[in-house]
Amino acid sequence: MYLGLDIGTSGVKAILLDGGFREIGAAHAALTVSRPNPGWSEQDPDSWIAACDSAIGQLVGAQPVAMAALRGIGLSGHMHGATLLDAADRPLRPCILWNDGRSGAQCAELEARADFRGIGGNIVMAGFTAPKLLWVAQNEPEIFERTAKVLLPKDYVRLWLTGGHVSDMSDAAGTLWLDVARRDWSDELLGATGLSRAQMPALVEGTERSGMLRRELAQKWGMGQVPVAGGGGDNAATACGMGIIAPGTGFLSLGTSGVLFAATDRFRPNTQDAVHAFCHAVPNTWHQMGVFLSATDGLTWLSEICGRPVAELASLLPPTIDAPARSSFLPYLSGERTPHNDPGASAAFWGLTRGTDLPDLVQAVMEGVAMAFADCDRAMRAAGTTLEAAYVVGGGTRSAQWLQIVAAVTGLTLLRPRSGDLGAALGAARLAAACAEGEVSTRIFAAPDVAEEITPNPELAARYAEKYAFFRQTYPALRSLN
Repeated sequence: MYLGLDIGTSGVKAILLDGGFREIGAAHAALTVSRPNPGWSEQDPDSWIAACDSAIGQLVGAQPVAMAALRGIGLSGHMHGATLLDAADRPLRPCILWNDGRSGAQCAELEARADFRGIGGNIVMAGFTAPKLLWVAQNEPEIFERTAKVLLPKDYVRLWLTGGHVSDMSDAAGTLWLDVARRDWSDELLGATGLSRAQMPALVEGTERSGMLRRELAQKWGMGQVPVAGGGGDNAATACGMGIIAPGTGFLSLGTSGVLFAATDRFRPNTQDAVHAFCHAVPNTWHQMGVFLSATDGLTWLSEICGRPVAELASLLPPTIDAPARSSFLPYLSGERTPHNDPGASAAFWGLTRGTDLPDLVQAVMEGVAMAFADCDRAMRAAGTTLEAAYVVGGGTRSAQWLQIVAAVTGLTLLRPRSGDLGAALGAARLAAACAEGEVSTRIFAAPDVAEEITPNPELAARYAEKYAFFRQTYPALRSLN
């Protein structure tokens, strides 16, 4: 039996797999986010512990025999969170989360101090951990001076489980303190933030043992000596859950935000186009991500404006899309990352006429999101990464029309898995199995069964190629007006 724990911002999910990697139990415990000031996003680290304790307790109550046979625990969690601990391992302040924007002013300062792009492989953005620590140093110096360790969210849970300060390569890469090519902390990048290796956790691969479950917890839950795997950041763990551990494979997440993920055999940064380049959660492997901030959120926004549910809006389109919408949409409702790295970017409709109707606007929003995915694919190809097909996950995949549009615009063959739950908790459980069995293989990291392949319609793709050319001109033209 293998247990995966995923620490999300809205809740903790626990999933229990048997030896055949079938789910035999799952549990959830809710979390809340605090926003004490505009642009701030914080969470109490001890709430993660309480939520994990609750979720594991639920599984022990429902599956006591299976939990007693547990052979490994894997961890996943939201990345970039700054969890500051004192010398007694107690949090000095609430964790500053990935979607906290207070450290925008510190980003340019860090870029001027060290080669974060070359060594860390990424543009310094407010979402990453490093600028958050510089903000603390400048605004809460007494807390910064008392900081003995900086942990990521899942690694604070690991400290509770094992008693050790450890992180994995994929999550550590999201701090901007890792030499991503060498898979080791960078003294130069740490020093630019006023920190040292002494304040960092030890590093292991996601499939390696990071420690053993503490005896008091093992006794409480009726378990034996259980190893805790390194685990991974949430996107890397999600990829592990879908068997995406080798170059040429990837996934496309059509959720609130959009993510195009690809595994790579080497460190392939492309900071010019704001591609994220991180270590993967399996050894000797890296990954790239193109990320944009408003995917299904674009349709949610339109539904709020119209006062009609999202599902109702999606149903306004014909079952088969055979022509582009007459209007167009730039989906930058919350700024943009890939490829522009512009938090001030804004959204726009254009091509509207008196005859524009609601179905046309709905399709235009879907097309704008698809073209943002095409931008991500273009940026990753510029870094030497080519995808021909991608598994699709996220709430937007419920719309067959949206998948038709995304396939035609990007040229990707989309693979819709038969199983609906392929999240980070599943990947964490598979990482636990790899750790326990000492094996990184397609047996453990198996690809999901495919329920449907959505291939690009050549005629529609040709028409979208023309529209995409205009789409790419819209952002700079609109930006010049702001």
